[in-house]
Amino acid sequence: MMLVYRQSIVQLRGSCQAAKALLERLDLEKVELQAQKEHKEYILERYKPTVSHEMMLMVLRKGEERVQIENPIVKLGASDAEKIATIMREADPEYWGTITNQQIVEGMSGVNWLGIKVNGELVSVGNTRLTEWGGLIGVVATHEIQRNKGYATSIVSELVKQILEKMPIAMIYVLSDNPPAIRVYRKVGFKPYRTYFFMERGERR
Repeated sequence: MMLVYRQSIVQLRGSCQAAKALLERLDLEKVELQAQKEHKEYILERYKPTVSHEMMLMVLRKGEERVQIENPIVKLGASDAEKIATIMREADPEYWGTITNQQIVEGMSGVNWLGIKVNGELVSVGNTRLTEWGGLIGVVATHEIQRNKGYATSIVSELVKQILEKMPIAMIYVLSDNPPAIRVYRKVGFKPYRTYFFMERGERR
């Protein structure tokens, strides 16, 4: 299975033989994709990535959650978009470095944004989107000088609580080499499920 969106592969699944055959028949100049780890060598034979990572999918099933909300959580809207974008860019310049407040506003439909404010200033944010099989947490970011205060744990806990009120499972993707984030997610009850190869802005060799 290969999912193509806006002239770019975004997901590649299947056996190694199938993945290799699909890639050989593909005529795209650029890709940005998530694939099974065993597909990595075939992808890199055809595309040269600007950024690549190993990404872990973590899951939390209803009844396994350990909700820990120690800070007041507020719902965010379009008026918070500029602050959300600033926190995201600062939190991960490599991945979110070009995100704009306009992109945040345009992507708010169907997305639940939550945040923590200290003295009126937004310091930590998170969002989730419900799918037909579960809730996917897409963003968790905290201002650098406000980290290690439990804000991310509170945000993730509230997102999980809201997801599990409607769905049987919560999911989150995290870079495998990001131990602080993984610790937060484990603390709330997430468990590693599967790892993937992730590639951004790959150009054909």
